[in-house]
Amino acid sequence: MTDILSVIRQCDFSLDGLAEVYPELRILMGVEQNPVYHAEGDVYSHTRMVCQEMVKMEQWPALSEREQKMLFLAGAFHDIGKPACTRLEDGRWTSPKHTITGEKVFRAMAYRGQDRFGLTWRDRELAAGLIRYHGLPAWFWSKRRPEFDLLKAAESVPMGLLYLLSAADARGRICREPETMRDHIALFLEQVRELGIEDGPYPFAGAYTRYQYFHRDSLWQGSDLYDDTEFDVWLMAGLPLAGKDTWIAKYGEGRPVISLDDIRQEQGIAPGEKSAKVAAIATDRARQFLRRKEPFIWNATNIIRETRQKLCGLFSSYKARVHIMYLEVPYRELLKRNEKRNRYIPVKVLEQMIDKLEVPAPWEGYDVCVPADGDIQAPLSERTYRRFDAE
Repeated sequence: MTDILSVIRQCDFSLDGLAEVYPELRILMGVEQNPVYHAEGDVYSHTRMVCQEMVKMEQWPALSEREQKMLFLAGAFHDIGKPACTRLEDGRWTSPKHTITGEKVFRAMAYRGQDRFGLTWRDRELAAGLIRYHGLPAWFWSKRRPEFDLLKAAESVPMGLLYLLSAADARGRICREPETMRDHIALFLEQVRELGIEDGPYPFAGAYTRYQYFHRDSLWQGSDLYDDTEFDVWLMAGLPLAGKDTWIAKYGEGRPVISLDDIRQEQGIAPGEKSAKVAAIATDRARQFLRRKEPFIWNATNIIRETRQKLCGLFSSYKARVHIMYLEVPYRELLKRNEKRNRYIPVKVLEQMIDKLEVPAPWEGYDVCVPADGDIQAPLSERTYRRFDAE
């Protein structure tokens, strides 16, 4: 099996060498950019410069080999969302939301191409997270709540690596005011250190305070809120056939289950039809449990963050502790299970779901459990990071 991290080392951290083995990178060629910010040329030219600047940074030798390979991987794919987002507006090339798109594009590539990419689940999500947040260091200062955005990013990615990726991104371009962008990125590192999140996520007083911070509009991160939650609700998440029913049978301990698939079967509603009606029935049943403060399991795909957050908001409003359980199986296994399934899902629909998939972030629920390299119950928050110095 091909391992992209090994290939990165074998090609001596060369983007061109990596693109020979992973032609997915060639879609960056010919993608136009605004010359005000990227006078160096197309997206591939920019990416090559980023990778070249990265290995020249003075912090590079101090990185472990794994950190070097992960950082280079994120750098090589950091603009992989631009081909899908780039368009001409008022005579200027722009690529809005390319970081959000890039996270999904990379995840789908690495998931479908597991045999070729050879990434662990954790490494795949680390790279996807770095892609998602690579623009934050240069623009965090313009956010309405800068500290909030920094703390949210720190829940998912090592801020030291994010700083280095962004610094290389700023160096790997020809633009009119390079010093301004570099100053903003240096300020990012200062703010990260002031918040104490350079080496890991912020140490909130507890899970309840942490959840409330990310779901209230104005709460100081140093608060220590009294946890008045009264019962537990489990929110399942994952593509169809990922093993949610099996997990519930094994770990659910007989708790009531609200299953959208079961409701469809009860009502004779085909997949993809009358979704609003199915959701209304499920929500009504959930409210009955919530009013009684009775633990239950909500079983659906929930692959879109907005959907999960609406449910978390509803459940937590009744003083529930919402535990998000995300499950995943390899792509080939997913297709194999679908072939054997009585309620077969059209492959086109399944592929569209893979493209839309948003893996739960650690801040979304009271806690979030994910398939950490085989251990489906390992929390994503178990991370150790290291310190980096600004140049």
